[in-house]
Amino acid sequence: MYGLLYKNISRYISLSEEEFLQFAKPFEYKKFAKKDQVLREGDYCLFEGFVLNGCFKIYYLNENGSEQTLYFAIAGWWITDIDSLINHVPSILNIEALEDSEVLMISKKEKERLYETMPQIEKLFRMMNQQSSVALQRRILSLTGKTADKRYLEFLEKYPGLEQRLTQQQVASYLGITHEFLSKIRKKIAFEK
Repeated sequence: MYGLLYKNISRYISLSEEEFLQFAKPFEYKKFAKKDQVLREGDYCLFEGFVLNGCFKIYYLNENGSEQTLYFAIAGWWITDIDSLINHVPSILNIEALEDSEVLMISKKEKERLYETMPQIEKLFRMMNQQSSVALQRRILSLTGKTADKRYLEFLEKYPGLEQRLTQQQVASYLGITHEFLSKIRKKIAFEK
């Protein structure tokens, strides 16, 4: 169960087997069924979750009430609302399981305890937060500076094989376009091949 988590953090830091067991101990294993809400807008986010398997969408509702998907979290990705978690404010995000999924969850309190007892864990999360900031910057630049065609191709590259697990509406929400426009893009790309 912890193999994927170990592989994920080993990209950033080295831990002995004993240290890893100490790190993994406060994580709680949770199962979510398809359509379960892990976090709802207005609730306080009190966790970070590491996805073992399955798929989640992290989204918010815009002023028109339409879903805007920030990202999808698949095996090896983390889920949280960092603003709500850090600043203890109500979440504006929703986290929903798109498939039956399994997650290792850690509370903010337990994470802070790890910082105190295992200094290298602070380095781990700092490095992971830096990578998240890079990903967020790239996502913003893509949304504001690239055509929908290019955003769709980037989506296919970033999430290989995920398109078959999602509805056309979910992919369109991530791209910031209508599902009708996504159909046109798909046809255009298929024609060009």
